Amino acid sequence: MRVIGLDLSLTSTGVASNAGWTDRIRTRPGLDPFDRLRSIRAKVLDHVRGADLVVVEGPAFRGAGNETGHHQRAGLWWLVLEAIDARGIPWAQVPPACLKRYATGKGNASKDEVLAAVIRRFPAVEVAGNDEADALVLAAMGADHLGCPMVEMPAAHRTGLAKVAWPATLAARSET
Repeated sequence: MRVIGLDLSLTSTGVASNAGWTDRIRTRPGLDPFDRLRSIRAKVLDHVRGADLVVVEGPAFRGAGNETGHHQRAGLWWLVLEAIDARGIPWAQVPPACLKRYATGKGNASKDEVLAAVIRRFPAVEVAGNDEADALVLAAMGADHLGCPMVEMPAAHRTGLAKVAWPATLAARSET
């Protein structure tokens, strides 16, 4: 089974695989907003081609601030997920607290705590930052859900899997 984790971002999208690799998608500064979104979508679609499951971090709803940024991030999320869904690739959305719980054992961990936990737990995987760390946790969660964990996880961490709405189409695909 090939699982891809995605931490979508307008500036640094993290991508990872249960095969033990990570990558980061960046766009050129100064791109028109639509060109930026299309560029990220195209690069994500290159990474997810042939995947059995894509696991993506759900949007984090923060307080007031950069409304344009929130709006564009939401647009990116839906644009990418629509394209993945249109290709028939099953996908699951993981709430940020579940990602953090799986990585660290606590749902309110900071980005740096997740990064430190990933570096400790996945020493064979080169992780260049928080975005890649989050993506790797997402790929690991998907692989664990499918019965092929990347590493052994403590039971308390694995409770992060329970609140994810895993796609029903996975069962049909894995039986064929």
